[in-house]
Amino acid sequence: MNIKKAKEDIKNTVRAYLKKDNYGQYAIPSIRQRPVLLMGPPGIGKTQIMQQIAQECNIGLVAYTITHHTRQSAVGLPFIKEKTFDGKSYSVTEYTMSEIIYSIYQYMEESGKKEGILFIDEINCVSETLAPTMLQFLQCKTFGNQAVPEGWIIVAAGNPPEYNRSVHDFDFVTLDRVRKINIEADLDVFKGYARARHLHPFILSYLELRPQNFYRTENDVDGIQFVTARGWEDLSSLIQTYEDLSIKVDEDIIHQFIQHEDIAKDIAAYYDLYQKYRDDYDISRILTGQAGTDIYAKLFRASFDEHLSCVELLLSGLHNYISEALTEDALTTEAYEFLKHYQKELKENGSYRTLLQKKTEEYDWENKAGLTTPEQKNFQLKLLELLSTWAPDSTLAPKEAFLFAKTGFDKQCQIRTDTIKKASSTLENAFTFMEEAFGEGQEMVVFITELTMDPDASRFITENGCERYFKYNKTLLVGSRRTAILRELEHDRIYANAMEYEF
Repeated sequence: MNIKKAKEDIKNTVRAYLKKDNYGQYAIPSIRQRPVLLMGPPGIGKTQIMQQIAQECNIGLVAYTITHHTRQSAVGLPFIKEKTFDGKSYSVTEYTMSEIIYSIYQYMEESGKKEGILFIDEINCVSETLAPTMLQFLQCKTFGNQAVPEGWIIVAAGNPPEYNRSVHDFDFVTLDRVRKINIEADLDVFKGYARARHLHPFILSYLELRPQNFYRTENDVDGIQFVTARGWEDLSSLIQTYEDLSIKVDEDIIHQFIQHEDIAKDIAAYYDLYQKYRDDYDISRILTGQAGTDIYAKLFRASFDEHLSCVELLLSGLHNYISEALTEDALTTEAYEFLKHYQKELKENGSYRTLLQKKTEEYDWENKAGLTTPEQKNFQLKLLELLSTWAPDSTLAPKEAFLFAKTGFDKQCQIRTDTIKKASSTLENAFTFMEEAFGEGQEMVVFITELTMDPDASRFITENGCERYFKYNKTLLVGSRRTAILRELEHDRIYANAMEYEF
């Protein structure tokens, strides 16, 4: 199954394992709560879905890569303790608390969350001395003589042997005590994730043209060559920062993340072309309704893959407007809830700054619990900054103090309205351009499909409407048409610049 389906299965497992009966006991007793064992290629997002599940279920998460541990840190250190049996004294070996078990108790104390997920990555890649400990952990839910606390669900992950030479196979007895889920790389799922995390649009454009290069592992005389989802995401972060700093991105840089020589060379060639397309097609003119005849003339002479690159550039520019509108909408909603609370607190002589401090502490706690993404942290900082600018002077009377804060909120409401109108206008301009440039051709199918796959875009259209989107989504039969297009693209490996290839 793909990582998205695995996430839903694990999320449902968490809900089932943490369900309690009328007496406050877990409906499924701990002995019947099988650990989940995720098996799949590296770099496809196993750790990321654990973070998402913990956040969505409002539980804790303690994650370890077990290959970083020794037997002593996992099990604990031995010490001698004197014990008496039948009147005789004996020296008995006991163990200090496992570092991993200790980290769960420490997390519970610091975060206040008494239930959570203990995630152990690369569990089948441990050393020979630690392998028996991992088997005991999966079979008995213990490290040494300490058990995983009740209410904590075990999820482990490993890689199949073809991806790691140090893999140990689990025996029949162990496999009979876990829920094994096999995961495969899935481009469509990754693209949805990539849109939500704002990966560089050039990567999405490349993968639309070369879907077969999304995830590859090959062994040849020079060793293993591979491309992983993690590699694409890390490359995206670097390129975005390099572009901000005006640092050149070349094949050597790309090869450091995409460790497949031919594919890295292919990506570097396409990146150069993408840069050229970005200069040739002034997307800002298109989105503001000012596309000139020069742009249409270039498209008329361009190849199909250049058409798709133009569509991806258009989607990227459109996404920026939509993302800004959704952010302003969320800021307005959160600010409204804050002011409602403040208005209620005023009746009891509550302070705006005290309430703001509580909000700050609440976010600090969430961040410390490790349940916020970088995007969520940025949103928190924006909201706190906005609320800080509305803080009334402590000398104002309650009514005047609230009106001062509300004046700032009214301005935010207008910003929200303006950004939504602007995003809607750019969406209409994008459709006008697509209609005039491509009609109902294959490019329009890709455009509609990408809007549907983009979580932000689909949400914006659902909330604010777009007649032409619904019209084309219905008439073009997007799903079947897109499959046919991608099948054709797999056979089209020639870029517009024929000098890149020898015949």
